[in-house]
Amino acid sequence: MVEMNQQYQIEIVDLGHSGEGIGRIDGFTVFVEGGLPGDQLLVKITTLKKNYAIGTLLKIVTPSEYRIEAPCSLADRCGGCQLMHMSYPGQLQIKGRQVEETLRRIGKITGVVHPVLGMDEPYEYRNKAQFPLGMDKGQVVMGFYQKGSHIIVDTPYCMIQHPVNKEIAKVIKEFIVNYGITIYNEKTGKGLLRHLVTRVGYSTDEVMAVLVVNGKALPHSQELIQQLKAQVPNLKSVVLNVNEKNTNVIMGRETTTLYGSDTIEDTIGNCNLKFKISAQSFFQVNPQQTQVLYQKALDYAGLSGEETVFDIYCGIGTISLFLAQKAKKVYGIEIVEAAIEDAKENARINGIGNAEFHAGAAEKVVPVLYDQGYRADVVVVDPPRKGCEPIVLETIAYMEPKRIVYVSCNPATLARDLAILEGMGYRTVEVQPVDMFPWTAHVETVVLLSRVDK
Repeated sequence: MVEMNQQYQIEIVDLGHSGEGIGRIDGFTVFVEGGLPGDQLLVKITTLKKNYAIGTLLKIVTPSEYRIEAPCSLADRCGGCQLMHMSYPGQLQIKGRQVEETLRRIGKITGVVHPVLGMDEPYEYRNKAQFPLGMDKGQVVMGFYQKGSHIIVDTPYCMIQHPVNKEIAKVIKEFIVNYGITIYNEKTGKGLLRHLVTRVGYSTDEVMAVLVVNGKALPHSQELIQQLKAQVPNLKSVVLNVNEKNTNVIMGRETTTLYGSDTIEDTIGNCNLKFKISAQSFFQVNPQQTQVLYQKALDYAGLSGEETVFDIYCGIGTISLFLAQKAKKVYGIEIVEAAIEDAKENARINGIGNAEFHAGAAEKVVPVLYDQGYRADVVVVDPPRKGCEPIVLETIAYMEPKRIVYVSCNPATLARDLAILEGMGYRTVEVQPVDMFPWTAHVETVVLLSRVDK
């Protein structure tokens, strides 16, 4: 029987969804931050619940074959990455196994998962960063939250972010000190500057800096712009975002461009499509792996040029425009109206006239389109972590498309939805995990389902 504050030697057998190690003591589940599959650890039980316990790592008795010395000096404190102590080949192996096990356990789906597609160089891949700001002992700190807290770990350089962030952060810190800009305090709700958000076009090198403020204006903003222009190559845009709410949501709805363009431009991989990206646009954060993911989605769609395609949860139209180059007609559906406006603009600048976009919740728009007589030969879905609403899956099945391509960021809801679709006349043919987020516990997956002949 597991007891509070007692020490136990435990073998880690798996990873949890947040990258924590999972072991068992006499069949009782214990989560251990920092544990890796294959580790033999000495742990102390610090939390005890009815169905599980949390153990604090005291000593590594025998290290896992996957364990390495973390390449980042902040890895033991920073909550941005969960797997810096794990070899990259090990990460790919474990992520693939997690997808397989989740599909088997929840969806009863086996034998269809391919090895994870990883990166040759899994560093400096992120095109978007969100840095909270704070004060520590009278010094400005900017970086990422410490694991399990809102304590900011000062991060002058992050090895998974674009290196231009180092220069932007340096300028912002100097600006705060030189002009006495106050920093927002979550507890009191006082202070002005909350977050720095950066976006970079990897193919264009265009840079956007977004200052999130608890107010309507940023004093000395013109001086800041001059400093950024002088020290940040390819600065295209400086944006002010107003967020006066006491919330953990980073950005507010009101945005003003202080300098340059409202958007930056980027492409994905070596395709010829251009995308305008605003401060609040959703755009995949790993451009290199996005090309891999979308190409696989396009392959699974199997388009000949005669198909009508539904792209549900289409965002700013990235997958839609990929598909439109090979399809007869594409209908994109997305709940965020600003994203739909971006999608329409992206279609326009790329000269694509066979993509049509509809704003609204998928669970409302898709059934309405079906009732109006719209039908799809191929359906692509890329839902949020919660997966698809049941009515969306039902309507897709009613349409009887030949193929469904499901892009997922959550293996558990993916497995649930695949099981539902398999009960509605579809068969899971292939599952391809793609490592969009090296050094973290997350994995993206693209799946091909085919309609079973009646």
